[in-house]
Amino acid sequence: MKFLCLAYGDEAGWNGLNDSEKKEVLAQDKVIQERGNLMSAVQPKVTAVRNWNKNLKVTEGTDEHHGLPLAGFSVIDAENVEEVVDLVSNTPCARANGVIEIRPFWNAGGSV
Repeated sequence: MKFLCLAYGDEAGWNGLNDSEKKEVLAQDKVIQERGNLMSAVQPKVTAVRNWNKNLKVTEGTDEHHGLPLAGFSVIDAENVEEVVDLVSNTPCARANGVIEIRPFWNAGGSV
């Protein structure tokens, strides 16, 4: 099963980790990537697109519904959500006062 993981966090949280903690959480990112999963940090710039009633609107800005910007994402292939929780619970955003949202795919079609 595939899961989309959205990582929310900010520089202040990252800077709150000591060097040992930073190495530890980055090592966990590497574990997830070495399993063949797609994972990346993202830039803070956001472009939002909506086309309601054929009225195209493109806006720039951050959607901060957590109070934190989107910092990265991953697409993780795992047996169940518990396995994903185990994998992401020691990643940078989870440990640096951020939030990881885990969303199961409806179907796993495509090449991700």
